[in-house]
Amino acid sequence: MSRTVTLVLVDADGRPLGALPPYDVPEPWWQQVGAIVDGARRRYGVDVAVLRLLTGDRPEPPGGHVTYLGQVTEPPAVPLTPAPVDLTPHPLRAPYAEPGGPARSVAWATSELRRLGRPVTAVAQQRTWNLSAIWRLDGPAGSAWLKQVPPFFRHEAAVLRWLATAAPTTAPTLLAADDTGRMLLDHVPGEDRYGAGEAERAAVAADHHTVQLRAAGEAAALVAAGVPDRRGPALAGWIRDRLAPHDPTVAADLLAGLDDRLERVRDCGLPDTLVHGDLHPGNARGDGTRRTVIDWGDAFVGHPAFDILRLTETLDPPVAGRLRDAWAARWRADVPGSDPQRAVALLRPVAELRLAAVYAMFLAGIEPSEHPYHRGDVPACLARAAATA
Repeated sequence: MSRTVTLVLVDADGRPLGALPPYDVPEPWWQQVGAIVDGARRRYGVDVAVLRLLTGDRPEPPGGHVTYLGQVTEPPAVPLTPAPVDLTPHPLRAPYAEPGGPARSVAWATSELRRLGRPVTAVAQQRTWNLSAIWRLDGPAGSAWLKQVPPFFRHEAAVLRWLATAAPTTAPTLLAADDTGRMLLDHVPGEDRYGAGEAERAAVAADHHTVQLRAAGEAAALVAAGVPDRRGPALAGWIRDRLAPHDPTVAADLLAGLDDRLERVRDCGLPDTLVHGDLHPGNARGDGTRRTVIDWGDAFVGHPAFDILRLTETLDPPVAGRLRDAWAARWRADVPGSDPQRAVALLRPVAELRLAAVYAMFLAGIEPSEHPYHRGDVPACLARAAATA
């Protein structure tokens, strides 16, 4: 599957110029913009910064014909098609989705790397959507990554600072961060391990147990540093608040009994700790000798079972069962008298309910043109939560 792209352009001052002719790019995923930038340069001699999604001809990704807003420093030499575009500011628009936003962020990152003795010779935009914008910055001292996130993910920098001291090498190295959501990360060698099998997932789970065991004694400090508190009653209240604007009827029974269920989870005896929140194999990066867990924006302080449930959710039941058994054995050894397996069973439907609330949070925090990325996720997660319960 590929994607057909139309780029509507604005100039350096944000004035509309028109649209480039449509062209195809190989990646179907709407947030991936590296091939869009490369295609505009190769086909039309245009250096563009992709700002944001405008429209898609499908209700949700991937594929289809997708239209984006892009910014150029100089008007292109190729003829452009008139293209009406609404440039009205929106209060939920990300800074990196505004004209001039990418240039300001890249200038910040370049300055920080220069301060660190790492001059930049090349910059390549990789991704932009409502959850992040990402650029790769290369130079003679190696590569770094500029990542900019919306307000609901800004605690990622605090998580990375804690991990750098408490569990070195388990997460990307944070080179710099500001209070606007910008982070500068050192390059992590290897590939994102989307296709990881049982053995590799087992290694990720074992590594992550060490991190969670270390964090179990510092839950309060992590919350004080800005990491969201999703412990027990706080989780129940947060889920209900996020889902209130939606229709959670399908999971009404689960919601009604949520406090009692979480109390039973507490009785299983496992400590609250740092939870990654999205521990699928694609968020583990490796080169065959080392594994690094990336993308900590979904992190919170809460129950450790949420991560093993996420890591095993797409596996065949026998494989998932073996990984959960090994996870439970580690916790029983470190917390004698605990009942990890019962905690997993109780939290399985809550994991889907929590995920529905996460997507509801996204929808509440992003402008409407970005809603196609997540519009179907809340009802889908609620239906899975009800079915699992």
